[in-house]
Amino acid sequence: VGEVGELSEIFQWKGEVPKGLPDWKEEEKVHLGEELSDVLLYLVRLSDICGIDLGKAALRKVELNAIKYPASKKNFNTSNGTAHTEYDLCVVSNIQSLSGLGTTAVERTKTVVHPFNVQSVAAPKPI
Repeated sequence: VGEVGELSEIFQWKGEVPKGLPDWKEEEKVHLGEELSDVLLYLVRLSDICGIDLGKAALRKVELNAIKYPASKKNFNTSNGTAHTEYDLCVVSNIQSLSGLGTTAVERTKTVVHPFNVQSVAAPKPI
């Protein structure tokens, strides 16, 4: 909890921060990396002690959130009159068991889905 507090302090008076932190000094980014690492290391150790596969738990949570908070969508027609839906998605790639310190990339992206090519989200499996 203390490490999360130290991480939170960095952002306390920053307000909204843009992707990549372009206005931040290099020393601030290094400090941020150190605090993020502290939180990650404690989290990995805690999940190991508790016997939780953090990678599986994270994937399950993303699936649950996708059901609870569906992606925002906008319907539009293309120039040829075909209807499409644009979803604002949160894509999580390369989640591995964090005990092996795999990397996680989370990014927001837009995906255009053709009306006849929509995939449903399966209910998450218990851990």
